[in-house]
Amino acid sequence: MKLIRLLFLLCAVSAVPLIAQEPYFPPLSGNQWDTLSLPSLGWNPSAVAPLYSFLDSSHSRAFILLKDGKIVLEKYFGTFTKDSNWYWASAGKSMTSVLIGIARSEGMLQLSDISSKYLGKGWTSEPPEKEQQITILNHLTMTSGLDDGVVDKDCTIPSCLLYKADVGTRWAYHNAPYTLLDSVIQRATNQTLNQYYFSRMRNKIGMNGAYFRSGDYNNLLVTTPRSMARFGLLMLNRGVWTSTVVLNDTLYFNTMTQSSQNINPSYGYLWWLNGKSSYMLPGTQLVFPGYLSPSAPKDMFAALGKNGQLINIVPSLGLVFIRMGEAPDNSLVPMTLNDQIWQRLNAVISPATGVSKLNENTVNDRHTLSQNYPNPFNPSTTITFSIPMTSHVTILIFNALGQQVDEVISREINPGEHTIRWDASQFTGGVYFYRIQTGSFTETKKLLLLK
Repeated sequence: MKLIRLLFLLCAVSAVPLIAQEPYFPPLSGNQWDTLSLPSLGWNPSAVAPLYSFLDSSHSRAFILLKDGKIVLEKYFGTFTKDSNWYWASAGKSMTSVLIGIARSEGMLQLSDISSKYLGKGWTSEPPEKEQQITILNHLTMTSGLDDGVVDKDCTIPSCLLYKADVGTRWAYHNAPYTLLDSVIQRATNQTLNQYYFSRMRNKIGMNGAYFRSGDYNNLLVTTPRSMARFGLLMLNRGVWTSTVVLNDTLYFNTMTQSSQNINPSYGYLWWLNGKSSYMLPGTQLVFPGYLSPSAPKDMFAALGKNGQLINIVPSLGLVFIRMGEAPDNSLVPMTLNDQIWQRLNAVISPATGVSKLNENTVNDRHTLSQNYPNPFNPSTTITFSIPMTSHVTILIFNALGQQVDEVISREINPGEHTIRWDASQFTGGVYFYRIQTGSFTETKKLLLLK
């Protein structure tokens, strides 16, 4: 008891919360939301301006950082305000995952249910025996085996849903099978998607917004930035909002935010996971070694959407950040932008939290994470990195299929910062990846060649 009291006093005196504290929840209505100042956290105010400058230059519209539920940073760009609405893009996949979990906890569906129970027989063009093997779990984990190489990856009509592999044997980021979960929710619950979102999520945690039809197939969730932050706070608190249990299924929450299969360990149930041994990206079957976001804490999990719609949650530190905005690049899933934000955010929070020490893969023996510019590019781009001692450095280029197509350098390089140019004039336009390796340090990043 004395030890507990002593620890409490030490924390009170230091006023620097090194770990996550009891979360705060804003009222369900109105604009009141408690804040925390940078000095009270022992954070670095001088690092905020470079963070905001980067966010502005990368076409951000909104950025919010929560610590234990309270707002530490909140910034809007251009004419955007806290009351402006914006789309979530594929960050909305993670909301769908939670709604599926709620429906499961209410006994309205099971993850082992055959998809055709809700979508009807013949919802694909697969042979019947193959179609009958696809379950709701396969939609959640991107392991349906349906061909993601079709012309329109959003198309949900049978003629677009073709057999590629047996269920569970191939991971591929395919939008159409995910989108069909909207129909699963509607038919399992006998409610429209918005009715279910309103009653099971929006009204319980004070969100706004709704789902809107986009194109022929997609439903886009549109809300304010603070509503997105509310969802992140709910996930930080494992599906509970103050005394209201929104997701009443601890087992589902745990499995939702853990590796859902062995092919891409950095993917849960429509959530991206950091701190795993390897990861895959949309549009390629290449497996990249290392963390999804090397600059972020290992336990971070994220909702990531096209054009940089981001929710990052760090349970160990009680942190949530959201970013809404326009496209910094043409990535379906903006991994590079997410990591670039963490690089600058670490400078803000590391004096108190020691985030840099938590991320052993962020800087290995004082190697600096590489940067490439321009990206997208044509016909060439440069790759900048630094090394602390003379080392053998290899930079290889891979295409979207994971095949090596070029070797930029493979030689001894002296310590210091270096800039290497890759001339892609002989290659066709499309998605490429470069992998830089020196000693035990390895990093892979995406490139987009425009032609």
